[in-house]
Amino acid sequence: MTGSYVHQKWMEVQKDMYGGQCRELQKLSDTRWACRAVACRNLLDRLPAVLHVLEQISSEDNGDRSVDARGLLAQTDLTFIALLTTFQKLLGTTNRLSDLLQVPSLDLAIAVDLIESLHATFQEYRNETFAHDLWQEISDKAKLCNVAVENVTKKREQRVSSKLGGSHITCTIGLRRGYEDKNSFRQRLLYPILDCIMSEMDRRFSKSNCVLMNGIQALNPQSCTFLDKGQVLQLGDLYGSDQEDLTHELHQARRVVKRKMDSGAVQLGSVTDFTVFLEPYKEVFPDLFRLCKVATAIPVSTAGCERSFSALKLIKTHLQTTMVDGRFSHLGVLSIESRRAKALNMDDFIKVFTSSHKNQLIQLF
Repeated sequence: MTGSYVHQKWMEVQKDMYGGQCRELQKLSDTRWACRAVACRNLLDRLPAVLHVLEQISSEDNGDRSVDARGLLAQTDLTFIALLTTFQKLLGTTNRLSDLLQVPSLDLAIAVDLIESLHATFQEYRNETFAHDLWQEISDKAKLCNVAVENVTKKREQRVSSKLGGSHITCTIGLRRGYEDKNSFRQRLLYPILDCIMSEMDRRFSKSNCVLMNGIQALNPQSCTFLDKGQVLQLGDLYGSDQEDLTHELHQARRVVKRKMDSGAVQLGSVTDFTVFLEPYKEVFPDLFRLCKVATAIPVSTAGCERSFSALKLIKTHLQTTMVDGRFSHLGVLSIESRRAKALNMDDFIKVFTSSHKNQLIQLF
């Protein structure tokens, strides 16, 4: 159901029904949760217009296109609206945390607080009040789209093959159950989805992972919890540091950093800067220096790696397929570290080049 004809009709129907700016129906992404949240939101908000377009196309003489439209209309029932509304609500709730975890200047302590808050929110969703309100929203949307809510014809219940008797089934076997009423919706759809999300959050953001994130943030000079005793000691406990020695090191490190920063001798802006600052004192602060090296090596977030791959795709296009690996690697570093690259003084590079290659001249025309 794609093409210029369908798209033009889709735009015309939106202008007639809603006016103003038209929305595009996005394709579901396999990697970015934010794209899925936007796709569900746009489809739910424009669902009456989508059904209207499908009804117009299904009544036309175009065979393949009409058959596809009738098939999509047949699948747009109460179960479809229940799934769409549920995922739009849950994905919209998680979207803010997803955006925060991809920010380059991520504050890990704030991220931990939002993770705990999101988990508590999903725990609150697992009650009859939220299920009732969500079902009411589903019913209103179904009535707006002329989809039957009451007296829905139940499909014949499918039975599991006798060959699977006594077996423990770990994957889908093609059985699908509808959600004809509020109780079946709550028990078969809403609660299983919430339980799956919360279990996945517990696995990815376990207690030790949250302690690790708080500890790394406490080693960031720009953080309000910089060298916080409680968080750094918890991080040290994960990596077997002596608690008493680490406590003394923190006390002395605070004084050294404060004296150096007050005099203007150093400016610390990241965990890496703090690690470089401690390197001359690594014999004095062995445990703290080791934790800083751990913090700079652990990839807490994969957002930086994903941005690197996105930058490489922008550099090596179909017009630059003959680029050798060396040049490709150098351009990738310049693109990924664009902030540092823009801060470089090109006059210094020219001076170094002329001093190193005296027999080579750059002719400017």
